[in-house]
Amino acid sequence: MLAKYILKRVAMMILTLFIVVTATFFLMQIMPGTPFHNPKLSPQQLQQLMAAYGLDKPLWEQYLIYIGHAFTGNFGTSFTYTNQPVSMMIAQRLPVSAQLGLEAMIIALVLGIPFGVLSARYRNTWVDNILSVISTFSFSIPSFVVGTLLLLAFGYTLQWLPVTGWDGFMTGTSVMPALALSLASMAQVTAFVRSEMIESLSSDYILLARAKGLSDSEVLWKHAIRNSLIPVLTLIGPMTAALLTGSVLIETIFSIPGIGQQFVNSIPSKDFPVIMGTTIIYAVMLMAMILITDIITAFVDPRVRLD
Repeated sequence: MLAKYILKRVAMMILTLFIVVTATFFLMQIMPGTPFHNPKLSPQQLQQLMAAYGLDKPLWEQYLIYIGHAFTGNFGTSFTYTNQPVSMMIAQRLPVSAQLGLEAMIIALVLGIPFGVLSARYRNTWVDNILSVISTFSFSIPSFVVGTLLLLAFGYTLQWLPVTGWDGFMTGTSVMPALALSLASMAQVTAFVRSEMIESLSSDYILLARAKGLSDSEVLWKHAIRNSLIPVLTLIGPMTAALLTGSVLIETIFSIPGIGQQFVNSIPSKDFPVIMGTTIIYAVMLMAMILITDIITAFVDPRVRLD
């Protein structure tokens, strides 16, 4: 059953990836201008560059060549950085983006789960109201706005933390970008855990546990929280999407050398191979995380079937 499910999902992932690659390729063609916009280039030099990168071929031929190369991990050569394979550029920067996303996810879970539990435990009280306001603001304000405010407050004004650069996972340079990136996901986790906890606390097995004479803390920790946290696993896939797409601007604001910053820098220069390669990597990572999440959820929660 598991092998059949995985094969089915992998086939769907390949089809989805094919659609993403196709859509991205033709959208790139709509962008005005050419990657080689140096005014000093003569028409002959421009023609030579177009031929060197295969841009003088018919569009359908360029598409078939790119599709064949992309599914083997060859994303071509950067137009901006001479003789730099896109796959190598992404491989150098991907660990930085992965570390930033992982740190942001840890912060979102560490803050969101307790907030959700407290909000449900003290439902319709001042505690619930304050946490609801915090969650609403965290979800409503874009991550790049939060990042800018943190940068101004703790970077420039108070000078407590470095304003740019990257020293690694869980270091001073990662605190502000990870926090800014995590707030929206934290709010999502808080709301989800609160909803699941309220449903659990009103369930029959909770009433039975109370009837047996268990204290409120025993009911909360041994029964309600345990069953409420299982559905949180289903949030990992969507959270991954939010963290991946959100990191694009965060990396630019804090000058973090990840694939998000590289993606943003490649747009004005019309570096098509970098844009497409980064888009493909984002799509693969997102689909892989959703698949892994579904499999883990099925193993943890026996009520879920892999159909």
